[in-house]
Amino acid sequence: MKIMVFTEGTIFTHTDWADLSRDETVRRVKAGERPDYASTIPIGDAARKMQAWREAGAEIVYLTSRREPGEVEQAKEILQRYGFPAGELLFRREGENYRDVAELAGPDVIVEDDCESIGGEIEMTYPHIRPEIRAKITSVVVKEFGGIDHLPESLPELMSYRSAPANEDSSRSYRGEEC
Repeated sequence: MKIMVFTEGTIFTHTDWADLSRDETVRRVKAGERPDYASTIPIGDAARKMQAWREAGAEIVYLTSRREPGEVEQAKEILQRYGFPAGELLFRREGENYRDVAELAGPDVIVEDDCESIGGEIEMTYPHIRPEIRAKITSVVVKEFGGIDHLPESLPELMSYRSAPANEDSSRSYRGEEC
């Protein structure tokens, strides 16, 4: 099983925002605040959760919003520094969008945030994947800057993960549905 996890906003936040509520962090991003990327840290116990998936047999790949070689290297360093499991760090090259990268990677599961601070679903990856490919992927959507700690460690449970309605839980899951 291959799990693709988006980095920024899903498993990464900034040190400057570590003690803020999720809502306050989203508000600051919407207002244009962008701390130095070098101050990026994991959200909650994201590294531990992903290590559990790796130990259960999952292949982990990461998808970053960073495009410049130096920024991509910084993202790799952050993953290593905080003990995230080894895995390829994917990024968009010239002329590519997230859909292109995800379709080429061929994950079984995509874990990404809801992109609330930058426009919502229109900015997400899964909804833009071609329907015939999307039908083969489980999409797990978490609240931006809310982390992944609440997700199941069991791979079968992650593959069938469904959450309560958005007003009751911090995530939702799609399985081959139109968005």
